[in-house]
Amino acid sequence: MGYWLLNLPVVLMTVVIFALTYATTALIYTLISALATGDRARAFKAVSPGMLPPLAVMFALLVGFLAAQDWGDADRAHTAVNREASALRSAVLLANELPADVGGPLRELVRRQIQEAVDREWPAMARGDATVAIIPGALKEALHRTLAFEPQGSGQVIAQRELVASLQAALDARRQRIILSYSSIDAVKWSALVIQAFLMLLTIAMVHSDNRATNRMILAIFATGAAAALVLIAAHSRPFTGRLAVSPTVLLQVMPEANQPPQR
Repeated sequence: MGYWLLNLPVVLMTVVIFALTYATTALIYTLISALATGDRARAFKAVSPGMLPPLAVMFALLVGFLAAQDWGDADRAHTAVNREASALRSAVLLANELPADVGGPLRELVRRQIQEAVDREWPAMARGDATVAIIPGALKEALHRTLAFEPQGSGQVIAQRELVASLQAALDARRQRIILSYSSIDAVKWSALVIQAFLMLLTIAMVHSDNRATNRMILAIFATGAAAALVLIAAHSRPFTGRLAVSPTVLLQVMPEANQPPQR
């Protein structure tokens, strides 16, 4: 499915998909109606209506499997972003327990990492070209500063250890969300779904070719249901692309804490 279509507002995406589906249905109906004469008409009527239930079941199964993949990817993406935000928030809180000359720069690095994620990584994930090969500079520097710090007392030792764990958790969650940004409904799955819908429309048109009014009604009903299913899958086909994409809202909520100096 084209990148341009997935980034349309849901209303416009719905209009495009419904228009294409109805146009294809009208073409099938016109073609079958024109061909349904003489021997071809008898051949069309010889097509068993018993073909429709198996085709409908296969179409429904494809829709179900693809919708389950969509929602599973979206859930995992939400979980990864929430984990990253939680880890960064923990890092900010733990940085508050360190001396100001150490904790202050660490909070600023967390803020910088969140801003970088929102400004650069999210658009890259939407395009599907984000990479895990490059470690973000802000988190790398934060981890280096934390490891270089020499704690004084058991409290700072614990804070340093937990801070390292939080930064590592944030890196892992970031890696997971970038990997999930590549997840999508591939061309083979889209092709199978579209071909199945096309065959269903074609069979309906042939089975009811002798009654054009009935044919139009049944084709319109199935085309509407098929278009609605396509919109449902397309709108959620990539977790970080489109108007229903996973947003960085929870990460942005950490930024005020990262900017605010600790209250002593």
